Amino acid sequence: MKVEQIYTGCIAHAAYYIENNGEVAIFDPLREVEPYLERAQKDDAKIKFIFETHFHADFVSGHLDLAQKTGAKIVYGPTAQPNFEAIVATDGQEFKIGNYTIKAIHTPGHTLESTCYLLIDEHNKAHGIITGDTLFIGDVGRPDLAQKLVENLTEDVLAGYLYDSLRTKIMPLSDDLIVYPNHGAGSACGKNMSKETTDTLGNQKKVNYALRADMSKEEFKKELLDGLTPPPAYFPQNVLLNIQGYESLEKVVAKGNIPLSPEAFKAMALQTEAVVLDVRHEDDFSTEHIPSSIFIGLHGQFAPWVGALIRDVKQPILLIATESKEEEAIKRLSRVGFDNTLGYLDGGIEAWKKAGFETDHLLSVTPEEFAVNYKSKPIIDARRKGEFEAEHVEGAVNIPLDYVNEHLKEIPQETTYYLHCAGGYRSVIMASILKARGYHNMINVQKGMAGIRNTTTSLTAFVCPNS
Repeated sequence: MKVEQIYTGCIAHAAYYIENNGEVAIFDPLREVEPYLERAQKDDAKIKFIFETHFHADFVSGHLDLAQKTGAKIVYGPTAQPNFEAIVATDGQEFKIGNYTIKAIHTPGHTLESTCYLLIDEHNKAHGIITGDTLFIGDVGRPDLAQKLVENLTEDVLAGYLYDSLRTKIMPLSDDLIVYPNHGAGSACGKNMSKETTDTLGNQKKVNYALRADMSKEEFKKELLDGLTPPPAYFPQNVLLNIQGYESLEKVVAKGNIPLSPEAFKAMALQTEAVVLDVRHEDDFSTEHIPSSIFIGLHGQFAPWVGALIRDVKQPILLIATESKEEEAIKRLSRVGFDNTLGYLDGGIEAWKKAGFETDHLLSVTPEEFAVNYKSKPIIDARRKGEFEAEHVEGAVNIPLDYVNEHLKEIPQETTYYLHCAGGYRSVIMASILKARGYHNMINVQKGMAGIRNTTTSLTAFVCPNS
């Protein structure tokens, strides 16, 4: 059976392309629909259906733009109530793609409308199952992302639904089915996802904690809900965009892809209270940047960090990017619903300096310098709790980047301190946020824990709490 996974690593997202006899189905497309159109064109095929496994929280789906461009029908599972034309499938309803059959299997739990799609080949043999956020490789979808949209719907209730869905709808299926999930490791939609992006259902029954045959519903709920961190603030906003609709990506790009002179850029920043977002490499930002600008580099998990830290999808944004990367930044912002880019600095930092405007920089040290002097100053570790607990620098305090805004009082404003993460990306993001809020006494450790670990003195520079 012809099933292609189209994976986007920066948001750990998997869409799927299925083609047979000139007909195509797309599952959970991203906002940029060109790859799907080009893939269908390559097969000389027509996109017939756009299947959505649920109303996504971590990204804005491309279902509306793709339907408008192709005439394809949008399909959701039972109980979905979109504010646009779509097929709301019944449990067990079948759809034809050439000689293939796609069967909707309602699996509430991650959300009420969550639906998996069983893929049946031309010989009437079940080949695989597209599971959305119901079942991941090594994990299942968290049940606390959409409950606020329905009165009296709690994460405990949804967790119970998910237990029932897995055991009555998924686990009875054949062990040789291929599991095709919507996300891999790095997504905030689960807590224990594997780096692998497909597996057999039989193997998942053996290794996935949520599919243990002897697990009671109460045990399942306890394990599923234990250790869940608060979901990013932009998630509910993305859910509403996916339910209610959104502006076409072409209009978003046209509105935001506007070059601004340094004078116009500065004036607009003051007039609109826009966030000045620097998307270059962290080394470039550390060397020189516009005062009070926020760094989130395009080369990392750009869109999720924008969503987690800027939070309000309506926030006006002004971009600083390397030449030719401006449109890419606008599109990647739109993946998580940030459609209010106002323009970019034409000519970048060099133009800013030529106009006579001041710049700032970030103090940094090499891992070798840090390893020798780390006991001389307080240390803040910007990694997530699990990373910190596995291994951390002696005496460091853990303030995860995700929650820096909630922990500002714990950060010494007058005392000079070291700041590091795993590889140097997150610590520069945190430093930029702190500097924008008047905290200027941090020293960034280049290359983070990876660099510290590789120094000749590293064995004295960190400890593992479980050793």
